[in-house]
Amino acid sequence: MIQNYSYYLDQFNEYGEVTEINYPIVSVVGLPSGKLNELVVFETGEKGQILALHDEAVSIMLFSQTRVKIGTKVSRSDSHISVPTGDALLGHILSPFGLPLSTTVTAPEVEQTRPIDSEPSGISKRAKITKPLATGTALVDILVPIGKGQRQLVLGDRKTGKSTFALSTANSHIQQGGIVIYAAIGKKMAEIKHLEEFMNQGNRKKNMIIVATSASDSPCLIYLTPFTAMTLAEYFRDKGEEVLIVMDDLLTHAKFYREFALLAQTFPGRDSYPADVFHIHAKLLERAGNFKHEENDQASITCLPIVETQDADLTGYIVSNLMSVTDGHIFFDGNLFAQGRRPAINIPLSVTRVGKQTQDRIGKDINRELSSLFSMYERVENLSHFGSEMTDSVKSIFEVGERVYNYLNQPAGMIIPKEVSLVLFSLVWLNIISDEASIETTRKKLLTACEKDENLLFLRSLLNAESFNDLLKNVKKYKDQILAL
Repeated sequence: MIQNYSYYLDQFNEYGEVTEINYPIVSVVGLPSGKLNELVVFETGEKGQILALHDEAVSIMLFSQTRVKIGTKVSRSDSHISVPTGDALLGHILSPFGLPLSTTVTAPEVEQTRPIDSEPSGISKRAKITKPLATGTALVDILVPIGKGQRQLVLGDRKTGKSTFALSTANSHIQQGGIVIYAAIGKKMAEIKHLEEFMNQGNRKKNMIIVATSASDSPCLIYLTPFTAMTLAEYFRDKGEEVLIVMDDLLTHAKFYREFALLAQTFPGRDSYPADVFHIHAKLLERAGNFKHEENDQASITCLPIVETQDADLTGYIVSNLMSVTDGHIFFDGNLFAQGRRPAINIPLSVTRVGKQTQDRIGKDINRELSSLFSMYERVENLSHFGSEMTDSVKSIFEVGERVYNYLNQPAGMIIPKEVSLVLFSLVWLNIISDEASIETTRKKLLTACEKDENLLFLRSLLNAESFNDLLKNVKKYKDQILAL
């Protein structure tokens, strides 16, 4: 627990005085024993962290919105920023210091604290990613699968469905008993309120924590948000839980870091970002992964960092940095969104470097078939612009492609279990159902039917096949029984 100024002054008998203010950076003369990243406390109650050490002074990043005055005294604490961790935090919206954002909510009692800046676990503590993360989004689960412990970047222009996808994935993960940590970085208060409403629906509160800062907070406090979220995720991982952490979004995080770093006269690099911004994000994301666990064999932290692009530019500095340190990316295309695709994921430009190894034989077969189909579909679609008459084979490719795209269209927030997704896809592939209306109707019927255990077991029995062709035979054999559910 952070003590007040008098406590640290009596303990260390050392203080400094504010000589220059360039909010949120202040220069302090004194503190000869001060250390980099050390927590400091002002006599007026504000908290800060030593950002840089100079010959005559130290630069301190201020976490409070309150402006300190020239001459204000500050004491060092000989400690780094730590946050409370514990099960009691579930269901709360927290500040980066681990305290409830609402003043009407009492801070829950916890048994331990952890420093928010820790070293990533070494290779000896990690395990191969073998379990799939069911997002509930058919397109992702089939074509761009994510494994538990994977770091999958979610990128795209503003308002293309990135956060909606992240929340849908969070909901699916909670339904499977996992823990979700959502880092809302420098958001509007309305967006934080929306996250609170999402968490309060159903039984999500017992499996979810939101770490949030608003755009009006100090840039230095906003900077801490993803580090606190990752620290909480590590606590639950050490308990043997499967954790999903969403960082929304890291471009905002980088911009606020650039803001106070420039005010601290840090030498600017590309696009005026500090030279260590790549290191900061790489070190943060490296703390996610799949880890060995003494009791549960394995425990994972799956990370979905979100980054906003400008005009679908994938070559931006922060965007390309994050693409290079993650295990793949899902690209939400504004043009596809305008065409009505939901989710608006650009399949050719989306990549998963780890997730495919978590798929079973059927999943790999379907992935291969669809990859081949979309490759041919894109090619013949480009040729069709010339207006030449299409052959029967080209028409067939168009028809199958349209059916599959209708199948992949999915309403926002809908979670489709694997059993429903694969059986429905088989019906579409066999041309038993083809138009958009019948696909949507059948999907709703199957989702409703799966609420009964006997129906769910029946669909699972159909998936008991050695290959995609065997699955198709099972579905064709029992198609009348499936459609009657």
